[in-house]
Amino acid sequence: MLLTVSWLLRWGAYVLAGCETFTRISLGPAARTVTIVAYVLSGALMALWSAAELRAARPGAAPWRNPLLMPVLLGTIAVASGAAATLPDAGTMIAMTVIAVLSAASDHPLPTAWSVTGAGVLAIETAQLITGASTGIALGYPVTLVVGMLVGRNRRSDRVRAEQAAVLLARSEELRAQADELREQQRQVAVLDERTRIAREIHDVLAHSLGALGIQIQAARALLTDDGDVERAVGVLGVAQRIASDGLTETRRAVHALRTDTPPLDEELARMTAAHRQRHGTQARLTVRGTPVPLPADQTLALVRTAQESLTNAAKHAKDRPVTLTLRYGDDDVTLTIRNPLPPADEDAAPGFSTVDGGYGLTGMRERLLLLGGALTAGPAGDGEWRVAARVPR
Repeated sequence: MLLTVSWLLRWGAYVLAGCETFTRISLGPAARTVTIVAYVLSGALMALWSAAELRAARPGAAPWRNPLLMPVLLGTIAVASGAAATLPDAGTMIAMTVIAVLSAASDHPLPTAWSVTGAGVLAIETAQLITGASTGIALGYPVTLVVGMLVGRNRRSDRVRAEQAAVLLARSEELRAQADELREQQRQVAVLDERTRIAREIHDVLAHSLGALGIQIQAARALLTDDGDVERAVGVLGVAQRIASDGLTETRRAVHALRTDTPPLDEELARMTAAHRQRHGTQARLTVRGTPVPLPADQTLALVRTAQESLTNAAKHAKDRPVTLTLRYGDDDVTLTIRNPLPPADEDAAPGFSTVDGGYGLTGMRERLLLLGGALTAGPAGDGEWRVAARVPR
C-alpha cells in the first residue's frame, strides 16, 4: 500500500512538472526539443523503475540479479532531468532529479546515494556551462540535491530504526513467551518437589512408627504363644499403643514441619533418643560435639530421618543392645553417627540398606543426603558394631 502511494506521488510530480514546463510560451524550439527528450527519457526510466520495484515487492519474488540496475536507472534520470532543468523556463525538471536522489538515498546504500547525487550535480554544472544559466542555478540546484540526499538518508535511518524496533519487539515477545513457559515449568517442578518432599516425610515417619509398632506386636505375640505370660504381653501392648499414639503425633509434627521451621537438630535428636530409651527399655545416649549451629530445614530433616531409620533398625536387629548417637558440628559439615553392637550371630553379616518394613529406608536417606551435597555410609565397623554415618555440609 505504501509503495503504491509513493508511486502515485512520483507520477503526480512527473505530470505536474511536464505541465508546468511545456505550457510555457517562452520555451524556444531547441530548448523544447531537448526538454521533451529529457522528459520522455525520464518517464521511460521511471516506468522501468516502478516495474522493477513492484516486481520486487511481490511475495517470494527473487531479487534482481544485476545490482547495478537501480543505480544506473536513478543516475540516468538525475542526469537527464538535471541537465534539462538548466534550460530557460525548464526549472521544474529539477523535481525529477530530486525524486531520483531521494529514492537513492532512502532505499539504497550510501555509495549509491552519493553516486546518483554526484551524477546529478555534475550534469547540472556541465549544462550550466553550456547554456550559460545563472549562478543561482549553478549553486542552488546542487544544494537542493544535497539537501534531498540528506533528507533521504534521514528517512532511511528512521526506517532502519523502525525495522530494528520491530525485530526487537518480536524478539522481546518471544523471550517473554519463553520466560512464561519457563516460569510454568519451574512452577510444575516446584509442585513436584513439594509433593516428593511430603511423600518422603510421611513415609519416613510412618516407616519408623510402624516398624517400632511391629516389633512390639511381635514381642507381645511371642509372650502369649510361647510363654503364656498375659501380664507382660499386656504391658508390651501398652507400649505398642503408646508407639501408635506417638506415631500419629509424629505424623502431625511432620506435616506441621512442612509449613514451619523444624526444631534445632540437637534438641530433636535428644527427644528421639529419650523416646527410644522409653519405648524399648534399652540404653540410648546422645553426645554433641562442637557448637550447635542452625541448619537449613532440609538438612535438619535429612539427619533426623536418618536417626529415626537407624534407631528402628537397631530395635529390630540389635534388640536390648545399647545405641550411641554422636552429633559433631565441624567447620564445614555436620556429621551424625549411630552405633550399636551387632548380635554375635550377625557379626559377619551385612544387613545392607534394607529396613524393618521390607523397604529401603536408608537407601532413600542416602539419596536425600546426596541431593543436599552430603553422604551416608552404613555397615559393620569392624569392631563388632554396626555404624551409620550421615554427613551434610554447613
